[in-house]
Amino acid sequence: MKAPAAILWDVDGTLAETERDGHRVAFNLAFEELDLPWRWSIDRYGALLHVAGGRERLIADLETQPGAPDDPAEREALAARVHRLKNAYYAKLVRDRGISFRPGVEDLLGECESRGVPMGITTTTSRSNLDALMAVNLGPAWKERFAAIVNGENVTRKKPDPEVYEKAVSDMAISPGAALAIEDSPDGVAAARGAGVPVMVARSSYFSDAVIDGAIAVGPGLHSRAGWVPGAADEDGRVTLDDIALWLEQSRNVSSPG
Repeated sequence: MKAPAAILWDVDGTLAETERDGHRVAFNLAFEELDLPWRWSIDRYGALLHVAGGRERLIADLETQPGAPDDPAEREALAARVHRLKNAYYAKLVRDRGISFRPGVEDLLGECESRGVPMGITTTTSRSNLDALMAVNLGPAWKERFAAIVNGENVTRKKPDPEVYEKAVSDMAISPGAALAIEDSPDGVAAARGAGVPVMVARSSYFSDAVIDGAIAVGPGLHSRAGWVPGAADEDGRVTLDDIALWLEQSRNVSSPG
């Protein structure tokens, strides 16, 4: 079976569990420094994840918070200030706490490189957040390992809009249908599918029970074949490019019967 022409990686939740213990904590630290009364609990932050983008998420929450500015322009200005400070705290958290990639991620990254499968980054997080996480886990030269890097500052619309995937496949000069995206959330799946890119889902903590429609495979993580639907040929060991190739072939057979 033939491996995908490229693997396109989402970041937050997919490469690492950054949302609960990274971004959420950094927002709370920013609130505290600015003497703002709000704090996001684990559950509250999870509920806010239906809004794509950290600054956008903050603006949506400010509309419900007592004591937030009534004027929309003032809310926007406050959100921008909080978000800048939050990003600085996030980078420090990543460096100090060493937020690591999820199990199985580095193995698949290495297999892609050894087998000559190019990779891209397809995230709508900011460039600074992306660089902080990747540099800690892959070193300062991490960008050399990817054929395309698309982040929130390269696009005008965030997931579930497909723009981030459309730009990545254009930059890599590949057919969308020949690539494979790895995501963790319904919005990520919608973005990939909207660009015509097949997608698999390694569920993250915040989307462990989310309804996922349209993915070629859904499972608990890349560290283990066990628990994936459809199942792998062998449940021992981690998810490999051969497993992905099998799931792609199965999905194409289902979509093109006869």
